[in-house]
Amino acid sequence: MKFSRLLVSFVLAMVLFVFPLSAQAASSSSITRSVGDAEFKGKDFSGQSLIGVEYTNVNLEKANFSNADLRGGVFNGSVLQGANLHGADFSEGIAYLVDFKGADLSDAILTDAMMLRSTFSDVDITGADFTNTILDGIQVKKLCAQASGVNSKTGVKTRESLGCR
Repeated sequence: MKFSRLLVSFVLAMVLFVFPLSAQAASSSSITRSVGDAEFKGKDFSGQSLIGVEYTNVNLEKANFSNADLRGGVFNGSVLQGANLHGADFSEGIAYLVDFKGADLSDAILTDAMMLRSTFSDVDITGADFTNTILDGIQVKKLCAQASGVNSKTGVKTRESLGCR
């Protein structure tokens, strides 16, 4: 009995060694629409459904995403300086290494998002909802210094969503 198990294991190992199964990784670009290596300065995306779209290393300076549906979207290493995200829904999104300097995030829904290593200088976050969003501690302090308002869709106070004291 022991010998037969050992023999079967050996034969199976040889078959897999001689005829290996092909491994195919599922990259995020194969799952979602991806936009990269392009410049979209000042482009108007307002009111559009952009669910799950990925923007990698894209210059989106002064782009207009007002009232856009960006749920589950990804901004990776992109520039959003002076961008308008007023009323946008970026829930469950990822913004990694993103520069939001001078951006309008007022009344935006940013719940359950991951926004690590992103910077928020001179941003308007009046009425933004950051509930359960992961941010760097330094950025939270910076945002709390100016946090005010209540999100018109979720009814959550910006200060409470950031955990400000």
